[in-house]
Amino acid sequence: MNKTPHYDSYIKILEEELIPAMGCTEPIAVALAAAKAREALGLTPERCRIEVSGNIIKNVKAVTVPNTGGMKGLEGATAAGIAAGREDLELEVLSQVTDEGRAAIRACLDNCAMEVVPAGGDRVFYIKITVEAQGHSACCEIVDFHTNVVLIEKDGQTLFQAEAKAEGGSQQTDRSILSVEEIIQFADGLDPADVAEVLNRQIAYNSAIAAEGLKGGWGAEVGKTLRAAHGDSVAVRAKAAAAAGSDARMSGCELPVIIVSGSGNQGMTASLPVIEYARDMGASEEALLRALAVANLITIHQKTGIGRLSAFCGATSAGCGAACGIAYLQGGRYEVISHTIVNALAICSGMVCDGAKPSCAAKIAAAVDAGLLGYQMYKGGGHQFLSGEGILKDGVEATIESVGRLARKGMRQTDQEILDIMVGR
Repeated sequence: MNKTPHYDSYIKILEEELIPAMGCTEPIAVALAAAKAREALGLTPERCRIEVSGNIIKNVKAVTVPNTGGMKGLEGATAAGIAAGREDLELEVLSQVTDEGRAAIRACLDNCAMEVVPAGGDRVFYIKITVEAQGHSACCEIVDFHTNVVLIEKDGQTLFQAEAKAEGGSQQTDRSILSVEEIIQFADGLDPADVAEVLNRQIAYNSAIAAEGLKGGWGAEVGKTLRAAHGDSVAVRAKAAAAAGSDARMSGCELPVIIVSGSGNQGMTASLPVIEYARDMGASEEALLRALAVANLITIHQKTGIGRLSAFCGATSAGCGAACGIAYLQGGRYEVISHTIVNALAICSGMVCDGAKPSCAAKIAAAVDAGLLGYQMYKGGGHQFLSGEGILKDGVEATIESVGRLARKGMRQTDQEILDIMVGR
């Protein structure tokens, strides 16, 4: 097999990105910071200050925190971390909560005075939890991405400190090396054994929560509705599986998922449609692993220029990534996949993120549909949207960069307006 110049780095990127998380990752990150602050304090907190950026407020407000008995919001996530979180489990910090722990969470909400403070500065991703008791205080600070703890203090003394570097810096493998052309070459030259553990875990975890969502009873039942209304074709099953996983996850299902770009919804959107098509085709495990590598890496590549959180709905990138994985599975390579990306981004690059909540499942279905349409347009007749039409540029990499600019810079004010609307300002 011919390995690409950045082969080992691409493997590391997959290993860094495809990690397990239980529950929506923003409230889970808040719970993680709270658990670490409580551990540093060593006492039952009497007061708590929750200082977070606007995107954290947006993504925690309306989503159910798992293992809490249906609690939502920053106070619920913080109380869960303080009273019952396992700080050593990172994004599975709430996975071990018992009935006794849930009672402790309710007691924490009753007895610990909590103050929510919007963070100053321009960091899109910022969490700082400060807890106090008996004249002592401790804090934990997370910035830029969900597990990036940069500071833990007690009584003004630093217990842990790391440089708050931007995502993609020395703390993680450089994402700027990603390109559509090399991603495809990487998949072609991939030794499946190098990714079998991480990708088989993605298949198992995400398929399990999708199956749970399709049973019904979660959220608005978008996945189940798609199947009931539109039948059993593979395209419908692909959309429904991803949507059903989100139905369950956004409404507090305790099953873990494998995330991509810091998001469980994006992790499910990038993977589940590819899995459905592979099953429909009777594809080999090796073929599925190669296609999932494409889907995940294309998603990550798009999100690198956008950032973890923005007003740009991340499902758009992941739905596009899924379509690329499906195209690869069916024999498409650089030309087909490049046009799939451009077509898909032209269709729904205006979909906004207004926080994590049950309607994310419907947005996921729309994003997968746009990805599949973009693929079918080019596969079926060579149809394409062209450079100069809207924000499309000449070439797939220039278009990805254009969308990244739109999301990262152009939608900052949109992000603020969305938050103002959500909190009634």
